Amino acid sequence: MSFTVLLDRFTAAVKAGDGSARATPFIDDGVYHDTFYGAFCGAEAVRDMPENHFWCDAKAFRWDMIDPVEAGGVGYARFLFSYASKLPSVEGYSCLYLADEDSGLKIRYYGEMFDQGVPLTRTGFVPARVVRPLAKEAGRLRARVADMRHLKG
Repeated sequence: MSFTVLLDRFTAAVKAGDGSARATPFIDDGVYHDTFYGAFCGAEAVRDMPENHFWCDAKAFRWDMIDPVEAGGVGYARFLFSYASKLPSVEGYSCLYLADEDSGLKIRYYGEMFDQGVPLTRTGFVPARVVRPLAKEAGRLRARVADMRHLKG
């Protein structure tokens, strides 16, 4: 299976609200890290995510992966994501660590990055509500790179 086909199946499952199809592209202990909801580890958690998080909070999902690139077991794609909710569309980037298994290409880890402040601000959220998720992300960054010279000083 090509990386593009894998991405198509990956996003189609979210649009359909199909947790089983959502987990299929992942290896058994794969991780889906969502910028809003956090990390979902293992097939059962990944299967549960769209039905008990995405589809509880929104409907009518659109998710387009654009300019996919894959090399050496890592794939990247720019995305546009929108849904019927209080939040407007989001543009960001996806990073997928891949596993080439007997059954075909699978996802070992999915992570994404987008500026949470833009959609929250555009919807009129009060400043304190915008700052909370940004502060959480800043804390995660500090925890990952606390010993790096970029964050010292």
